[in-house]
Amino acid sequence: MTMRTLFLQAPSFDGFDGGAGSRYQAKREIKSFWYPTWLAQPAALVENSKLIDAPPHKTSLAEVVAQAGDFDLVVAHTSVPSFRSDVKVIEALKAANPSLKAGLIGAKVAVNAEGSLREAPAIDFVARNEFDFTIKDVADDQNWADIKGISFRNKQGAIVHNADRPIIENMDSLPWVTPVYQRDLKMENYFIGYLKHPYISIYTGRGCKSRCTFCLWPQTVGGHNYRTRSVEHVVEEIKWAMKAFPQTREFFFDDDTFTDNLPRAEAIAKELGKLGVTWSCNAKANVPYESLKKLKDGGLRLLLVGYESGNQQILHNIKKGMRIEVAERFTRDCHKLGIQIHGTFILGLPGETLETMRETREFAKRINPHTVQISLAAPYPGTFLYNQAMQNGWLDAANAELIDEHGIQIAPLHYPHLSHKEIFDSLETFYREFYFRPRKIGSIVKEMVTQEGMMKRRLREGVEFFQFLRDRQNAAA
Repeated sequence: MTMRTLFLQAPSFDGFDGGAGSRYQAKREIKSFWYPTWLAQPAALVENSKLIDAPPHKTSLAEVVAQAGDFDLVVAHTSVPSFRSDVKVIEALKAANPSLKAGLIGAKVAVNAEGSLREAPAIDFVARNEFDFTIKDVADDQNWADIKGISFRNKQGAIVHNADRPIIENMDSLPWVTPVYQRDLKMENYFIGYLKHPYISIYTGRGCKSRCTFCLWPQTVGGHNYRTRSVEHVVEEIKWAMKAFPQTREFFFDDDTFTDNLPRAEAIAKELGKLGVTWSCNAKANVPYESLKKLKDGGLRLLLVGYESGNQQILHNIKKGMRIEVAERFTRDCHKLGIQIHGTFILGLPGETLETMRETREFAKRINPHTVQISLAAPYPGTFLYNQAMQNGWLDAANAELIDEHGIQIAPLHYPHLSHKEIFDSLETFYREFYFRPRKIGSIVKEMVTQEGMMKRRLREGVEFFQFLRDRQNAAA
């Protein structure tokens, strides 16, 4: 008999985007929430389950605890920044329902199952690595000793680690997540500054062949083999979602790098073009012009591109596998074709100096993506960057949770020649230099005047952005 199962993104810091899961768990510059796809996927496998995504729905702890008696099992997604808070929520749920079994998923517990269970006596088990069918086995009330991929506390209180579960090769074996979205989520509560609103994001594949030293998900859960759903499987879900969510203005494919398999990406674009779908995706800055044109003709509007740095040596240091001149040519091609770019950059990576941070700012202004996100290098456990930081003394215990008490991202790394504060302060400098240019202000004003609903949206985001800067200044004080 299937256990009554609650999938939970727990209440946390106000505005905390835990659903971003794979790379960036923190409060963002403007109101932003990703879909909790990593919870929705196992929820789609478990009959009569329920998904609560508390942060975007402003669901309080009291509201979640009031439902504790309705479930036999709770599965929560956790991360390094949210772990302590998530455990407190589990403790409150078990206080209200002592018979409730509780498990955690996510990269934090995948790489440190033993430590996570020792830190949190209220947690009964964790599901390591790719956890979808592992959670289904638990929810189906199978004997935990027989379930591959879990670490659990047995009746004697000892921690047991079962054998790993083989990675999923047939991605079409996973059910669609959009019916779970429809059942349990309010799509209007999900905002991303560079995507049209309302939007829907899904994964069409898992894994990334790149070896970026900082990137969490491929090194802990997804792997470096890009495993994909069939074109037909993806297109059929989009067709279903178009009918279920007629208000959708854009679909986003959240694969680590959707363009890793260009023939498949082009085939999906061809089918989406027939449907008149507007869509966006993650991409590496090396897609050739001919492919970009096919994607654009198939409805592509925007690419989310991780440039990371404008300094070639730093790109080598983080194993990005990207040449600056290739990224510049790619960006010119996107501008020529009318494909918008949301560029992401990271400050404080190994080899960083005040001069290289200036170089990256100048690079960003030169290539001029439509919007940018600036992050501070975050050494998540399980990554090459984390091991490197520990070995070299770049990370200390006081900064290991990666955020402050308000959920704002800190600069956790420091170097003999570059302090925490210098890295932290560089983020605001970057944003101000990039956005407070006449050229960029003009393009934003044009967007506000010519696009329906954009005036109100950009004004709201402007207020949120300046509040974000004030909060950072208060945090630094």
